[in-house]
Amino acid sequence: MKTMKPAEKPDEKDELTLISLAQEYSDEDKARGLLESLYWPNGPVCPHCKNTGTAAKGVVPLTPKATSKRPGRKGLYFCGSCRKQFSVTVGTIFEGSHIPISKWLMAMFILCSSKKSISANQLHRMLKVTYKTSWFMLHRIRHAMSPDGTMLSGTVEVDETYVGGKGDQSTVSARKTPVVALIERGGNMQTRVVSNVTQKNLGQVLNECVSKDAVVNTDEHLAYRNPLKAWKRHDHVSHERYEYSRRNADGTTSGINHCESFFSLLKRGVYGAWHHVSREHLPKYANEFAFRWNTRHDTDGERMEKFASLIGGKRLTYRQAV
Repeated sequence: MKTMKPAEKPDEKDELTLISLAQEYSDEDKARGLLESLYWPNGPVCPHCKNTGTAAKGVVPLTPKATSKRPGRKGLYFCGSCRKQFSVTVGTIFEGSHIPISKWLMAMFILCSSKKSISANQLHRMLKVTYKTSWFMLHRIRHAMSPDGTMLSGTVEVDETYVGGKGDQSTVSARKTPVVALIERGGNMQTRVVSNVTQKNLGQVLNECVSKDAVVNTDEHLAYRNPLKAWKRHDHVSHERYEYSRRNADGTTSGINHCESFFSLLKRGVYGAWHHVSREHLPKYANEFAFRWNTRHDTDGERMEKFASLIGGKRLTYRQAV
């Protein structure tokens, strides 16, 4: 049985842009080929048994005979190991979707490149799909942007803010939802949505996201003190004394300015694009901004390519989304 070669990628000199997606990949066959090259850079991988095609029983494309009365759909592959058929969308956030892959690619690029996000209403006008469809597309893409669970290390800034509701941010009410940002200085970040800011909740978040040998920077919130006794070092700045960044005697700098910067971007999305975010869906919205933060040094095309590697094993049904 013949093994498959990796799908052809676009010319390395030609970076993906919204224009190139619209002009060169509006055809479904070309769009599917591009998705395969992004998701399978080394050739097709069976989503059922993870056969890469390098085994004795490889992965081959299914080409219908010209005389076939019931030809299979385009883009089908056959795994010689588990003897199952699959396509590039099986086992991904696209599985079961009837939306053309060309529109999925454009939606991915738009969300990955929108610094302050985009509303479902705007996407439905741009892609000529229903509002319900665009809303579900965006949530499936955000679902794939969830963090991989890598622990943060080095110097980690931790801070919380309140999203949603009306009134002063300092007024904690049932209408506001706390969001905790954890940012590895010079590295990646993660976000967590908590029910309220308590020692127990913050301690759980820190245990999930931050390595014990990290130096953790926070503000003067008392809920951080006891949980952070288990960490290597805890530095805090006092905003009440107008202290936002401090140069320590050992040459290090203490502060949480990166968290403040992230929160300003997140709230621009709330105010300018979404207008309202439910407590239930807020984790996905926060993950979207965290993904763009973690790929802030990449071009829009590179960011989309990185996102394409995350679409596997994260299927989200409409019933789960609503």
